[in-house]
Parts: sequence; structure tokens; C-alpha cells
Amino acid sequence: MRLAALLVAAFCAIAPAQEELRPVERDIVLKDFPFRSGERLPELRLHVRTFGTLRRGPDGRAANAVLILHGTTGSGAQFLRPGFAGELFGPGQLLDADRYFIVLPDGIGHGRSSKPSDGLRARFPRYGYLDMVEAQRRLLLEGFGVDRLRLVLGTSMGGMHTWLWGQLHPDKVQALMPLASLPVQVAGRNRGWRQALSDAIRNDPAWEGGDYRVQPPSLRTAGAFLWFMSNNPVLRQQETPTGAATAAAFEAFVGAYEKREDANDVLYAVEASRDYDPGPGLGRIQAPLVAVNSADDLINPPELGILEREIRRVPRGKAVVLPLGPRTRGHGSHTVAALWKEHLAALLEASGSR
Repeated sequence: MRLAALLVAAFCAIAPAQEELRPVERDIVLKDFPFRSGERLPELRLHVRTFGTLRRGPDGRAANAVLILHGTTGSGAQFLRPGFAGELFGPGQLLDADRYFIVLPDGIGHGRSSKPSDGLRARFPRYGYLDMVEAQRRLLLEGFGVDRLRLVLGTSMGGMHTWLWGQLHPDKVQALMPLASLPVQVAGRNRGWRQALSDAIRNDPAWEGGDYRVQPPSLRTAGAFLWFMSNNPVLRQQETPTGAATAAAFEAFVGAYEKREDANDVLYAVEASRDYDPGPGLGRIQAPLVAVNSADDLINPPELGILEREIRRVPRGKAVVLPLGPRTRGHGSHTVAALWKEHLAALLEASGSR
């Protein structure tokens, strides 16, 4: 969910990574893509950024491909920031781009991939998470010939996709690292705030069934929800200790959000989690898996006890909950790689040579 960076990370301006770390960007077009809703697109465009060169093992299969998946309303561009790419992709780092072939796709409905705001608006197919994972699989195979993944790592919505990858394609992944996510249906408060956001847009007279000429006022309401959910309350209080400071920070965030986002795109992205239900398939996950959440995440609060309970059903699974600290950023901790990269190092070690 950013809520993908839902949330904080996903909505901030994107800074480029270090000068020497520039991705190759391209569009991959998947022909005649079927959605589980029964709808189809003659052409589904997926934008993707890559680092490094694909290498194959003696068996001819991809040996060094890493898939990194973003959160709701985010894009692969969010991983170009120094706090992520600068911590992981450089020489000698855990995901050294000279060693790995790193794939950063924009999911369906996100970034520069096909989305409602391209023209179809509310006539765009109703996509879900299962559609998004299938599109990722086809992107890898048809676009690059990648038939096996050294690692799948995802943040928020991308973390939820990571759980699905492990059970839908257990023979195609060697290691899994879902961040800021839970391996159960979206329910409770998490479902409730999504429903409230969807209702705000759908019940807005200015939405006009998705055929608005200017962005409806409810887009501002969506931005307000994300501002509220994106950070931890301790840090928010420290950053905005007065009413005036809070008002200014809130307006800066929501104002920028209104200029950048589209109501139909946001609506589709938030509602896409409706088919997410990884629970029944957790026992099918074969690869080593390390799930990392943070104690100050309002989207996935640790007091629920869900991650600790469900991880027992994953044959080679481990759960980590980062404690609240001066560097954690609530849900947005998922893109602060310095907080959790030691766990990534252990996962790579446990799942084969790094």
C-alpha cells in the first residue's frame, strides 16, 4: 500500500540515485492480457527499470535476477533514492548491480505503466493483485527471458505480491523478502481506511463516474488519508510540534499530492487488494523467506500478532519486527534499507552464495 511507499516514500519527490547508478528504462508490451475479472487489454504496457546484466547458470536458467516491487500508488522509481539504491546497488553492496540483474517494474495502474488515466478512465479493467503478479511474471519471461529469480523483494503492496510469488511460483524463486506487509486478507482497520478512501471518491459528485474534467475534491481527501497513515506519531509530533507547523506540513504534502495524482488511478490502486488472500497457500512456499515489519507501522501494527502467528506456516520462514527508533519511519521504513539490510544479508546467505 504506500501506502508504497504508502506512504511516505511513495509520495515524496523522487531523487536520483548516485550518478553512476543509472538504470536502463524501457516499456514491455504484453499482448492480449486477460484479467481475472474477464476483461482484456489488447496491449498492456509495463514500464521497467533495470540495472546490471542477466547471467545464466549451467542449466540455461536465469541465475542472478532480482525482482523488486513497489507499493500502492508508487513506482519502481522510488527505489532509485540514496536510502535504497545507495545502500544496496553500489559496488560491493548486497545487491551490487555489477553482480545482479535488478528489475524494477511499475505495476499495472502505476507509474508509467498502463493505467486508467491514460484514457480509459473508469473503463480500465478492474485489476487485482493476482493480475499484477501474473503481469510481472510475463514481463520477466517475455521481456528478458527470466525464468528464475534469485530474490523477490517487495515493499508494502510489493511485499504482499512477494508472499504471492512464493506460493504461486515456488519453483521460480530462490529467496523472498516481503517488507511492511501481512500474509492475510486485508481486513479490520486496514480495510476500513481503504473503504473510506474509496467511498470518498466514488460518492464525490465531481467524480462523475470517473469521467471528470478536473480532479475531484476527493483526491485531496485521499492525500489526507495517506498523510495520516504514512509515518509514526512520535516522529510526526517531533517534526510538527505546533498547530501551525502541522498545518503547513499537511498542506505541503496534500497540495503536492493533488498536483501529482489522479483520482481514478488512486481509486483503482487502493481497491486492487480485494483479491489478496495468501493465507491458504503459505505452506506451499519453498524458498527461504524473511518478512520484515516495523513496530511503528500503522498499516500493519505488531499488536495484531498476525505476522508472528502466520510465519509458523511458512516452512523456511522467519519474521522480524524492527523496534521503534530514531530512524524508523512507520510504514515508510520499508524503503530505508539501512534499517533492515542485515536481514537481507542473512537471507542471501541462507538461500545460496551471495
